[in-house]
Amino acid sequence: MTTISEKAIVTLRADIKARVEKVWKLWTDPKHIIHWNKASEDWHTPEARNDLRVGGKFLSRMEAKDSSEGFDFTGHYTYIEPHKQIEYTIDDGRKVQISFDQCGNETSVIEMFEADRFHSIELQYKGWQAILNNFKKYTESSP
Repeated sequence: MTTISEKAIVTLRADIKARVEKVWKLWTDPKHIIHWNKASEDWHTPEARNDLRVGGKFLSRMEAKDSSEGFDFTGHYTYIEPHKQIEYTIDDGRKVQISFDQCGNETSVIEMFEADRFHSIELQYKGWQAILNNFKKYTESSP
């Protein structure tokens, strides 16, 4: 993180069998985001927008498939180093940092985020890690 925070920092990791160029593209392209951005099979992301530049905004509309609930996950980018790192601030003020580290034909994605104060750290870890695991599965199965 580029700033010091009083909030708890949660760290996630996935080691993906793909080169960083592919990982970066599937992580940042809305036509791919809609396929992997979900914590469980009963949720989906019917809409994603991504203006990948410092100051650019993003949106992922996340909804339960039964339409019982949904929310917009939104924010703006504060730092981008292509194929290396992304930092953003969620619209609720929390900061997120994602690092992409290639070693051979594998890329490690390490995501750190400030936990919110409304849900347990364990619940937040499980939800965000589930999304990251879906990304790994989607990326490794995509041509």
